[in-house]
This record gives sequence, structure tokens and C-alpha cells, in this order.
Amino acid sequence: MTLLSPSRPFSFAGGHSLPFLRHPIHLSVQSKCRIKCSAHLPANKFKRPYTSVMIVPTGVGAAIGGYAGDALPVARALSAVVDCLITHPNVLNAAMLYWPMPNVLYVEGYALDRFAEGLWALQPVHQNRIGLILDVGIEEDLRLRHLQVVDAARASLGLPIVESVVTDTPLKAEIWIDPNSGKSTGRIRNPDSLSRAVETLVTRSRVNAIAVVARFPDEDDIGDDDYRQGKGVDILAGLEAIISHSVVKKFCIPCAHAPAMLPPPLSVSLSPKSAAEEIGHTFLPCVLAGLSTAPQYIVKNSHFVDRDCIVSSDVDSVILPINSFRGDGALAFASSRRIKPLMIAVEENETILDDIPDKLGIQAIKVSNYWEAIGVIAAHKAGVDPFSLRRDAVKNIGCTRLKASNGIAVAGVR
Repeated sequence: MTLLSPSRPFSFAGGHSLPFLRHPIHLSVQSKCRIKCSAHLPANKFKRPYTSVMIVPTGVGAAIGGYAGDALPVARALSAVVDCLITHPNVLNAAMLYWPMPNVLYVEGYALDRFAEGLWALQPVHQNRIGLILDVGIEEDLRLRHLQVVDAARASLGLPIVESVVTDTPLKAEIWIDPNSGKSTGRIRNPDSLSRAVETLVTRSRVNAIAVVARFPDEDDIGDDDYRQGKGVDILAGLEAIISHSVVKKFCIPCAHAPAMLPPPLSVSLSPKSAAEEIGHTFLPCVLAGLSTAPQYIVKNSHFVDRDCIVSSDVDSVILPINSFRGDGALAFASSRRIKPLMIAVEENETILDDIPDKLGIQAIKVSNYWEAIGVIAAHKAGVDPFSLRRDAVKNIGCTRLKASNGIAVAGVR
């Protein structure tokens, strides 16, 4: 029980306060939860929080979000407009860089698809116990670099990383570009070794989030010059997604991956979009920061509401690149049987795909860029038809007369 003093109002971070109390009152755990939740309500407390999902598919050469955290500024801007933003590591990860946003949920891609389909729910947390998996194929010096990053994150950021384990056999990562689709993809030759390491951390240390570091081929072996100059497809991204998907699918806990590679030689033609991966020996910091407060994944059952979960029907809008609408998550949101979220297609963010909403029969608002997307979302959140903000976009409304009760047709349209 918690005792509130009557001497002054009790204030929350959001500026809400309780009136002066004549007598001390005891609050149960349930009451504390209700008060805490009220601090996060919109200014109009009779409206539920506005929730957006931002998706930028991995390994498909997205003009924005296809490099080293270059979609992170979009997420930062969106988070200032919406009450809750749900997005995935490809948007939020920037190697050595990251940006904490209290109203943004870091959701792995496989989990985001299951959430969109209504099969899983998201349960926000205050803190996760993180376990780290290091590929035994990582050289000793490079492994030490990653362990020093973990110690720095624990000491300087206070992140709860409770144990690290080394796989019993090398994972042996292989990466390539799919010749048919142009997407980056790959495999690890020893996936069972990864599963055994996860199992050890989950059962022995009771971790509920997993960071994986696999030894990836170095730049000299993969010819990544185009990517460093802000062009082409991130050849690492496809396998990174495959690794995290496999862990999340089997263990149903948050997971993200950071590749271990030797630092590339200094480049004088480096693109700012790729620069975040050039300033350190590891890509691990953003993964640890994201996993520390990533929501837990709850398989659908009758306890969704009881556990204060976020479900797919809570989503109000979904923002994607213009030609990336065929993913499981996008299709699930677009075909929702309940109130469909507003689907927004960003024309400036092109990928190598050709999955435009018109081609798939999906109704979406097309915007030129993320500036316009944020404006559309601000209007939608305010309860304003976004088209009413455009010149001459509001036309005279049509009027259809229904048939009379005797069955004689009297319909007419103005």
C-alpha cells in the first residue's frame, strides 16, 4: 500500500495532479495503476491514446530507413505527434547511436506481423532482463570489444544486462542478394547452436530479452561500397532479420541482432546515411538500448485486457514506403475486419519492391514525403478529415434516396 500525504498535490510527470487531500488515503496496486495510466491520457481524457505504426522493411533498399538509422529522425518527429508509436529495430537502430523516446515501442519484425494479425499483443514494461549471445566464431579481440560495450551500457546507462554466453559452435553466417527479388538474405549454418544459447539464458538467468552478435563477413569480402555511399541494398540486413525472427518465433521474447565485423578502412566518400556504423567497433549499443524497454509479446488469449496489453485494434494509422505494402503486417492492417487504421503511403520513400497499394487493392492516402505524412496524422488525431486541409478537396456531398417501404423505387442522386 502507498500513503499519500495531504500536504501538497501529488504530481505526475505529465503535469497531472491530485487535489489536496483532507485525509491520507491508501491506494491498492490496482488504484496506483489507474492513476499512472491517467497521466498518459491525451489532453482530452475522453479520447483513447492515438497509436501509429511505422514500418520500413529491412534489406530492400528503402531510400529512407535502408541504411544506418536514417529513418530515426522520422520516428522522433512522429513520436512528438502521436501518443504511442510502434516500430521496429530497422527504424530505431543506428549502430553506435540511438535516441530514447518514452512513447515508442521497439518491436521485432516477426512480432510486429503477429501483432498486426491480432495473434499477439504487446505488453509495455519498465525494464527487461537482457541476455547477450556471442558467436564463438568471433575473434578474441573483437569479442572483448563487445563485452566492453556491454559493461559501458551497464555502468553509464544502467541497462540490466544480466549474463552473456558464447555459442557452443560457430554460427557461420552467410549473406547474399537474392537474384530474383534483389533483397538481401542469408542463413546461419548452425541455427541449433543459437537456440541452445537462447535456451540457456532463458532457463538459467530468467532473461526476457535477447541480444545476438554473430560474426558476419567483413566488408572486403562482401563489396559493400555502394551501401557506404548511401546507395543500393544493405546486404547485412536480410540475415539480421532472419536471425531475430527465428528467436522470436521460437521463444516469444524480444530479440535484436548486431553483426560483429572488423572496422572498415576509412572512406572519404562516406554517406551521412551510413556514417553511424563507422564510428565504433560494434553496432551493439542501439540494440541494448532498444531491448531494455521493448514490450513483451503475449500470445492471444482472454487475458489481453487484464494485462493492460496493446492489441492491433488499438492502432489508428500505419505509415509505409509507397511500394512496400505486401508484407504480412501491412496486409493484416489493411484487411482488418474492425475499424481499419488509416493507411499512409510515402512516395518519396521508394524501395526495390513494386507492391503499391493500388496494385493490391488497398485503400491508402498517398503523400509525397514524411512531412506530409506527419501532417495527415496530426489531422487524423484531431478528428479532422485530412482532405479538408487541401485546397478545393471538399466537394458537394451526394444524396441517395432509399426505396419506399412499398418497394417502389424512388431513388435519385444529386
